[in-house]
Amino acid sequence: MAQILDPIPADRKGQILCCYVNATSKIQIARVSNIPNWYFERVVFPGQRLVFEAFPEALLEIHTGMMASAILSDKIPCGRLRVIDESDPTPSTPTPEREEMPNRPHRNPTIDNKGIVLSDPFSMTALTSV
Repeated sequence: MAQILDPIPADRKGQILCCYVNATSKIQIARVSNIPNWYFERVVFPGQRLVFEAFPEALLEIHTGMMASAILSDKIPCGRLRVIDESDPTPSTPTPEREEMPNRPHRNPTIDNKGIVLSDPFSMTALTSV
């Protein structure tokens, strides 16, 4: 993936492909400031996905936009944002093993007052009167 405007430093190897999603309703600024000789800063709109190349030790700073300022709201190691390339037979760093989901006892299906089986009773909307 080419980052034409601010390419990653060419004198280093080991870059990884990263992805960050702005899951908020506010505009954010994503910035990497701990890699020498590299300036990386992007505006990330609500719901937007930012895909970029970085080094695993890079820290992505997330600044959340307010009216006339921005507040540093998170620092995320780029190693945690890594996109795993399934077509690459030899990844540059070992992938962590997936954790198995614990076995849960089978629950009886929940049935509403009309006799309809609810697949997930907590996903239904509740009607209340005030």
